[in-house]
Amino acid sequence: MGILNFERLPASPLVGADSATFDRVVEGLAKDDAYRRKRIATRCVQRLLSPLYELNKRHYRRLSLCGEQHAPIFIIGHWRSGTTYVHNLLTQDERFGYCTTFQTIFPHLMLRGYRPMRYIAGLFIPSSRAADGMPLGIDTPQEEEVALSNMTPLSFYHALSSPQRIAYWRERALLMNGVGGGERALWRRAMRELVATALHVQQKDMFLSKNPPHTARIAEILRIWPDARFLYLVRNPYAVFESTCNFFSRTIRSTTLESFDMNGFEREVLITYKALIERYERDKVLIRSGNLFEARFEDFVADPVAMTEQLYRAFSLGGFERVGGRVAKYVASIGAFRQNSYTYSSTREELVKRWCGDTLRRWNYSQ
Repeated sequence: MGILNFERLPASPLVGADSATFDRVVEGLAKDDAYRRKRIATRCVQRLLSPLYELNKRHYRRLSLCGEQHAPIFIIGHWRSGTTYVHNLLTQDERFGYCTTFQTIFPHLMLRGYRPMRYIAGLFIPSSRAADGMPLGIDTPQEEEVALSNMTPLSFYHALSSPQRIAYWRERALLMNGVGGGERALWRRAMRELVATALHVQQKDMFLSKNPPHTARIAEILRIWPDARFLYLVRNPYAVFESTCNFFSRTIRSTTLESFDMNGFEREVLITYKALIERYERDKVLIRSGNLFEARFEDFVADPVAMTEQLYRAFSLGGFERVGGRVAKYVASIGAFRQNSYTYSSTREELVKRWCGDTLRRWNYSQ
């Protein structure tokens, strides 16, 4: 169990950022004395580790990380749509490499200083997420957006440190509207470096990604890996809306470096939902035939083994006879998946119908 409590983090997850990324994020922060100590603590850790980051950068340049690799598989879908649950199911297959919690917080320490820093970080990282109680561990699978927030200014999770600018981060870092070719190229380079290094460290050749923001980045991902495969998860928008509001509001309280008025936050959640789904629907036609598998999260919960087998067949992964037993064992170990039940006011029900109506109709969801 880590020493720190997620709800009272003394520093931001940006402790693992390189100087250029950290400076770009904090330059837009509101001047707020209440968070001054947390900003200083974050910068101090970041500066303390910077020499190690330089060693990792030099070591990476000397490595040959571009050997034979399979095209990655990306688990996408809006936040709170079951991406973590399905990611945990699929990582029972030992062929897959993925980003761990340590690697996402400290992506610049994946090569040099890895073992001692992994041990030290393990003493401090909270044992569970504040928003939903999901287990955290130094080696648990994690979404790479956390790593990208420490590697590039084009990460939507900078909104967790700078929530007053959530609209800015949505437009630039999630949808990449108005982002020039040079910045996009740097983002793609960060993605390639992250995936290649994670696979190198784990001695794997197939990367399994779980990252909701990638739902809006299909075009960029296909420029890196034209044969990438995508598992798109959809969940009842009513549950997604309530769960997302709860998840991000509680997470922001732990990670922010500035004060934030939660008034209007629900509207930002809905705007982001609509923008993310619309971008996905626009760009999914770019995915090569046979490389997209769309599924309801509720179906994975109802029969995870059968749905995993369907996915393996759709992607011609093979080896399910070996993996199926591990998936079943994992499901048995965590017990029945417990979904929170929500009650809706008429006002909130109308909001979901107005902003998420396309998903409700396309997937035949009701309250």
